[in-house]
Amino acid sequence: MLPGIRSIPQRLFAAARSACESLGANKTHGPLLTWAALGALALVLVLAVMKRTAEAQLRGDAQSAALSWATFLTRTVPDLDLIFAGDLPSPQAQNHLLALREAQEVFRFRLFAPDGHLLLESESLGKAPSGEQAGAIDAHALRAAQAGVPGIELGHGDGRRLPRVYSRAYVPVRQGRELLGVVDVEVDQTARAERIEAASFAIATAVVLVLLALFSVGGWQWLRNIRNKRQAEDRMRYLAHHDVLTSTLNRASFQEALQQAARRRAEGGTGFAVLCINLDSFKEVNDTLGHAAGDDMLRQVAVRLHDTVRNADLVARLGGDEFAVLQTGVQDSGDVATLAQRMVQALSASYDLAGQSAAGSASVGAAIHGMDAVDTHELMHRADLALFRAKSNGGSGYSFYDAGLDEQLQQRRLLTRELREALTRGALLLYYQPLYGADGTTLCGYEALARWPHPTRGFVPPSEFIALAETSGMIEELGRWVLRQACAEAATWPAPLSVAVNLSAAQFRQDGAILREVTQALADSGLPPQRLEVEITESLLMGNTDQALGALQALHALGVRIAMDDFGTGYSSLAYLWRFPFDKVKIDRAFTQNMLSDAKVGFIIKSIVSLAHSLDIRVNAEGVETAAQMALLREHGCDELQGFLLGRPAPPAGLAHMPRATVAVVPVAPVGVPAPL
Repeated sequence: MLPGIRSIPQRLFAAARSACESLGANKTHGPLLTWAALGALALVLVLAVMKRTAEAQLRGDAQSAALSWATFLTRTVPDLDLIFAGDLPSPQAQNHLLALREAQEVFRFRLFAPDGHLLLESESLGKAPSGEQAGAIDAHALRAAQAGVPGIELGHGDGRRLPRVYSRAYVPVRQGRELLGVVDVEVDQTARAERIEAASFAIATAVVLVLLALFSVGGWQWLRNIRNKRQAEDRMRYLAHHDVLTSTLNRASFQEALQQAARRRAEGGTGFAVLCINLDSFKEVNDTLGHAAGDDMLRQVAVRLHDTVRNADLVARLGGDEFAVLQTGVQDSGDVATLAQRMVQALSASYDLAGQSAAGSASVGAAIHGMDAVDTHELMHRADLALFRAKSNGGSGYSFYDAGLDEQLQQRRLLTRELREALTRGALLLYYQPLYGADGTTLCGYEALARWPHPTRGFVPPSEFIALAETSGMIEELGRWVLRQACAEAATWPAPLSVAVNLSAAQFRQDGAILREVTQALADSGLPPQRLEVEITESLLMGNTDQALGALQALHALGVRIAMDDFGTGYSSLAYLWRFPFDKVKIDRAFTQNMLSDAKVGFIIKSIVSLAHSLDIRVNAEGVETAAQMALLREHGCDELQGFLLGRPAPPAGLAHMPRATVAVVPVAPVGVPAPL
C-alpha cells in the first residue's frame, strides 16, 4: 500500500477532530460529532475517487477510440500523404473522410501538419481553412503527439452544439516511421458517461448506505454507552443517598437533611422533629423465619412509613431494623404525637412474609428541634433515648425525650459491658430448680437457670441480663455456657436425675450447630443423653420449621429428651405436637396461677393433659406455689410439678441430694447472636 493511501484514515480522523474542536464540541457529543465528520469526509473521499476513476476511464476510452480511428484513417483514406502535405482531398478522399466522421462516436476531427498548422476540418472538407480557423495546434499537444503519446482532453458541452460529455484526442498519424501529421479527434462520450454515472450512483448509494449503517450502529452503540453510563452514574448517586434494601434515605443523607432543616429553621423556617423507630419483634422474625423474611419485613415497614408521613417528610433507614423520620411543619408536640401514634398503629399490623403471617410491633421515640436540642447530632441522640424509653415501657408505643433517660442509658451500657466481662471470666452461676413427680416427693431432676451475682448490685434479675444478652449479641455464648456447665454438674448427680436446659432460637440458626454443641457437651461431661432434657419455646418453631424439625429429630435420635416450654401461650401449639418429637410439654405458670379462680382454666389444663397423654407425652406444670394448686394439678393428671412450693432455685451446694457438692464454672469465649433463653 502506498504511504499516501495508508495515511488517509489518520488524516481523515485528524481533520474530523479538528473540525469538531473548531465547532466547540463538548466531551459528551465530541465523539459523535467526530465520527459524523469522519463519515462525511469518507463519503467525500469516495466520491472524489469515483470521479477520478470515471475521468480516467473516459480518457482511456477516448484514447482507444481515437487510436482506432486514426489507424482506420491511415488504412482507408486514399492520398492521405498528399492531404497532410497541404493538398485538398480528392472527392474520393472526401467521401471516406465523411464516412469516418460518423465512425466510433467521432463527431468532429481536424488534421494538422507535422509543424502544427491546421490543414483540414471535418465541417469543411473541400475547403482550405480560413484565417480564423487556421490556428496551429497547442504546442504541448504537438510535442506529445510528435513523441508518440496521445494527448487527451475532457470537455463538456451544452448537449446541442457540442455533446454533453466529449473528449479531444491528439493522435499522431504515421506512415512507416514518418510522421505525416496530427489528428485532432473529438469523441462523443455522453452515452458512456451516463453509464458510468449510473454505475457511480449505484456505488455511491451503496457506500452511503454502508456508511449510514456503520454510523447508525456506531451511533446506537455510543448512545447506549452514554445511557448506560448515565444510568450507572444515577445509580451511584442514588446508592450514595439511599438504602439499597428499602429505597429510603440512608444515615448520611438523613443527617444532611437534618442539617438543611436546621439551617432553614434558623432562617425563620418551620419547626421540625426527629422520630426514631425500632421494630419490637424483628429479631424473632429473623431467628425463626430467616433473613429473607426479615428483609421482606423491612421493605414492608418502609412502605408503611411512607404511607403514614406527608410528602414533605423524609423516611430513612439507619441500619438493621432502625428507621427515622424527619417531620416538617411542626407547630407543637401534638403534631409529633399524632404522627407517632399513626406510625405505631401502621407498624403493629401483621406482616405477610412468604405466605407466613408475622405479628408486628414497633416503638417510636421523638425529639423536637429547639425544644429538646438545637444541634442535629444531639437531636438524634435524644430521639434515640426516647426510643429506648418507649421500648423499656414494653414497646408498641411512643415516648418523647426525657432528660433522665441519659443516665439510664449509661447504666445500661455499663451493665452490658459488665455482663460481657462476667461471662468471659466465668463469673456467672447456675442455679437449679427441682422437678418433682405428681406426688410432690419423688425428685425427677432439675431445671438449670442462669444467675448473675453482680459485685455491687447483688443478683441481677434474669429478665434484665438475659434481655441484655439478646440485644448485645451474647445470647448464643450464654446458652452454650449454660449447656456445658449444666451437663458437667448433672454428671455428678446420682442416676437417674436429669437436667433440663433452655435453648435459644439463635442456637438453631446454623444448620447442625446445636447437635454438635449438645454432642460435645455430653462427651466432655460424660452425662448419658437420656439424662439431658432440652426445652424450646414455640417461637423457635414458627419459622424454618424443616430445619428445626431436623435438628430436634437428630437430638431425639441421640437419646436427648425434648420438651416444649410455655405450652398453651402460642397460636399453633397443637399443630406442633404431632410434627415434632416431644417427650414433654410444660404448662405455662399463668394457667397454674389462675385455675383456682377461673374454672375454665381447669378445663383447659385437663384437656391439655388428656391430649398429651393420648400422644404419649408427659405433662409438667410450672408455678406451683400452694398445696391447693398441687392437689388440683395432680387431680387433672399432671406427671410432673415445679414451683416455689416444692423448691426454689438453688446453687449446686444447696441441692438436697448432694448438699456439699460443688462444680467448677466452665468459661467460654464470647461469640454468637442473641435469642431468648
